[in-house]
Amino acid sequence: MDLLFDGTSDAPLTVALAHGAGAPMDSPGMSALARGLSSRGFRVARFEFPYMRRRREGGSRGGAPDRAPVLEATWLEVIEQLGGGRDLVIGGRSMGGRIATHVADGAGVRGVLCFAYPFHPPGQLHKLRTAHLAGLRTPTLIVQGTRDEFGNREEVAEYALAPSIRLLWLDGADHSYRPAKGSGTTERQHVERAVEAAAEFARGLARPENDPPASVEAP
Repeated sequence: MDLLFDGTSDAPLTVALAHGAGAPMDSPGMSALARGLSSRGFRVARFEFPYMRRRREGGSRGGAPDRAPVLEATWLEVIEQLGGGRDLVIGGRSMGGRIATHVADGAGVRGVLCFAYPFHPPGQLHKLRTAHLAGLRTPTLIVQGTRDEFGNREEVAEYALAPSIRLLWLDGADHSYRPAKGSGTTERQHVERAVEAAAEFARGLARPENDPPASVEAP
């Protein structure tokens, strides 16, 4: 598996990030997350699922994402390649973070970072992707925009989520962390807040005494 690294190999924790359904591991959004976390002292590893590698090799934007078993198997391969879950936080953008939550408990990773979790497809509130989240044991941070079309604040408030899951809400942000027009906030500011919260969360997981990280729940 080809991995793209940011940060130094002697970092206390490695953060493995997977891309969303439509953009590769070196997209501007993924690069901003990786650079932000590496600048805060973490080693960051990025990778691509098989369908995205095929797109890259074939120069085509066509082709749907692989089915869940393939995506999960890819995540497990990456975790093994990085030495196992003991010193690893996994996650990513949208679909990449969602699949990370599927494998986190079994892989024994330190934590999960989800940047914009796709709770349901846009406009299809009945197609929830939340059943496993009620029993998730691995400490997880989800950074979500309040106007995310894949799950906004009002919708998510109704879901049964495990106590291991913490939510940080970015006021006015959509699924890509873009702000509403005239909000006075920029996409870059939303991304910076997401990265800082993720770094604080991961630092808590890296504590030798294994104290739980401080809550980052937004008011």
